[in-house]
Amino acid sequence: MTSPHDDPACEVAHGNAPVPAVAGRVLVAVFASPVAEFLLRYGRDAGYRPVLVEPDPERAKSMIDAVAAVADAVRSEPDGPADVVVTDHHRPELGPVLRDALATDARWIGVMGNPRVAPPHVPALTELGVPPGEIARVHRPVGLNIGSRAPAEIALATLAGLIADRNGRPGGFHF
Repeated sequence: MTSPHDDPACEVAHGNAPVPAVAGRVLVAVFASPVAEFLLRYGRDAGYRPVLVEPDPERAKSMIDAVAAVADAVRSEPDGPADVVVTDHHRPELGPVLRDALATDARWIGVMGNPRVAPPHVPALTELGVPPGEIARVHRPVGLNIGSRAPAEIALATLAGLIADRNGRPGGFHF
């Protein structure tokens, strides 16, 4: 058995070692929303470079403090493949934004929404001529199933799911 002092994560948790830099972590939240604001704020704390994609400049203004960059479309990121989370599936721009995201080198693309309701991104992408295999790359629902209801809880569950996926873990309490 190893000593707790042999565990680098333990040393970081106790403040005895610096948090290791994680290169290439980019988190793109699509559409300004309360969930996007928490997601990007928490993402920055977790080592992601937060980017907001909001086609409407007026909606983006409220979130300027939480992001490193604001864009009007999802693009390939210079820091590496991004994790892209669409935080509002009711917006009319849903199809074009997802089509553009699928055309990038994004590592992961997901749309928030209730899994008991028909996914609105499927008909939106089908109408734009996106092939079914590409549509299947879009994850829904996103995040860990923790019963979250409030925007901060939804963002936390989403970020935890992204980190688990990035680290090849199932999430939850299974080690």
